[in-house]
Amino acid sequence: MQPIHAKSSIFHRLLLGAAAILLLTGNANAWWNSDWSIRKKIVIDTTSTGVPIDGAIGTAPVLIRLHDGIFAFDAAKDDGSDIRFVASDDKTLLSYHIESFDNLMNEAFVWVKVPDLKPGAQTTIYMYYGNAGNSAVKVDDPKGTYDSSTVLVYHFAEKNAVFVDSSGNSNASKNQVATTDSLIGSGLRLTGHVALTIPASPSLEVFANTGWTWSAWIKPAALAPNSILFSRKDTGGSLVIGLDNGVPFVEVGGANGVVRSAAAAPIAASTWHHLAVVAAPGKITLYLDGDPYGGPLSAALPQLNTDISIGADVPDGKRPGFSGEMDELEISKVARDDGFIKFASITQGGTDASNKLLVIGADEQTSTWLSGNSTFGILIRSLTPDGWAVICLLAIMAVVSWTVMITKASFLNKNSAGSGHFLKAWRHVGNDLTVLDGGDLESAKSLGGRVDKKTLKLCRNACIYQIYHTGVEEVRHRMSSADSARVLSPQSIQAIRASLDTVTIRETQKLQKLMVFLTIAISGGPFLGLLGTVVGVMITFAAIAAAGDVNVNAIAPGIAAALLATVAGLSVAIPALFGYNYLVSRIKDAITDMHVFVDEFVTKCAEFYRPR
Repeated sequence: MQPIHAKSSIFHRLLLGAAAILLLTGNANAWWNSDWSIRKKIVIDTTSTGVPIDGAIGTAPVLIRLHDGIFAFDAAKDDGSDIRFVASDDKTLLSYHIESFDNLMNEAFVWVKVPDLKPGAQTTIYMYYGNAGNSAVKVDDPKGTYDSSTVLVYHFAEKNAVFVDSSGNSNASKNQVATTDSLIGSGLRLTGHVALTIPASPSLEVFANTGWTWSAWIKPAALAPNSILFSRKDTGGSLVIGLDNGVPFVEVGGANGVVRSAAAAPIAASTWHHLAVVAAPGKITLYLDGDPYGGPLSAALPQLNTDISIGADVPDGKRPGFSGEMDELEISKVARDDGFIKFASITQGGTDASNKLLVIGADEQTSTWLSGNSTFGILIRSLTPDGWAVICLLAIMAVVSWTVMITKASFLNKNSAGSGHFLKAWRHVGNDLTVLDGGDLESAKSLGGRVDKKTLKLCRNACIYQIYHTGVEEVRHRMSSADSARVLSPQSIQAIRASLDTVTIRETQKLQKLMVFLTIAISGGPFLGLLGTVVGVMITFAAIAAAGDVNVNAIAPGIAAALLATVAGLSVAIPALFGYNYLVSRIKDAITDMHVFVDEFVTKCAEFYRPR
């Protein structure tokens, strides 16, 4: 056997080891804020496991596409205002903004700024949601989603209104152009006749021979010669981006004339493509779907500070405009790296490559089963006041019934143990009744001194002992007034039996005390639960009728919460039913034992105190 101090040392080591494991586990599963009940791990994988990207990326806005296959819209707020993005340290909040959030169609597009993305590496961020409380206010930050070099971002999410610049530079469009459901939310619908005009501004001014980037998603409805996507012309030169029978081109005009990028394979009509133009000092590169297209153009940007035309050749209109769709127009005053362009084209495309580059994990939930997104959390949030009232009443009934069952079972256990010890000693006393005949009342109370104090204390908790003690006092009373023959008359024995029967009734009442609460729980619990369910269903249908909104999402939570009252009622009644039947069986056994003892005691008295 090991010494005590050795065992203590081992115990302390085990405690320290367990604490270390808990600390490591806690760090690995840190939770940014306990008010948010759900999070998703998002891995941006630019290695060979995901989609390999070799060029530099840096800080970039990342599009997060949400649909009901990966996102529980019913657990989030209706406008998505409880969504948060946190860096891999699970502490640093990331800037983001929601382009669109449709909880009816279960579709959302969210842009989040991820800093310092590296090629050939994995970057982890977390998305949190599932907070219906007041702490989940809308914290959209479109300007903070983009770096300071980004001067224009159009999502084209505004319908029947001018388009808003999400970069924070207030470059709103001058006129309205029709929109349509597009690649990412809604997009621009161009007919080739009407241009979208973006007024000149200090932030959009292009300086000669500087860095500059333009990008957009395009989907030509038909292939036409020299159709214009982007046009900007100033006295010192011009910059035009377009499609020539499906061949993307960039065209720069200056003092030495007009030069155009080299042609390569054309794109097909009615297909989406990511088109980008990156201008560095002395070189302009055209990118198609993230890859360089047609070779670099040896030219420099001219000075430009005029209005921008999108979708048509303005102001001269000599060449046809672009007919088709456009989405996610972005302009930056810096020459973006190859990796940045490729990363944007893949993450925004919504293809299989997008899903490999941007891996959105399954929901992780906080440990509490009452959290907002859990089944019980949804049910509790949907409970009506009447449901709460019924469930609170049932909770009180449950507490009372369980208290009765526990205390009654404990009392019966003590009664059974005491009866066992008493009857074992009683067999010796009962064989000659000398303890009663000896005239020593204290000896009678202690069963002739045959039990110790601890056992005697246990025996005195038994109902049978109370009957025995009463019988001893009755015999003692009559023996003190009788003659020395110590004879009990038949009338005295009948009187003793009557006294014992009275004590038996009192002890029976003690055994059955409070059992009525169990019968109330058994019969009343289900009916109270049913009442709560019926009223809850009535309120749910009345609310739906008043709102005029008939759909499963509107009906299901209310009906489910109403049924929770019935479940609560049954949860009260079923344990009470089992406990009641068990306790009644044991009470009947105890009562039977008391009646048997009364008969035995009276018989012994009649036998040993008869006339000789």
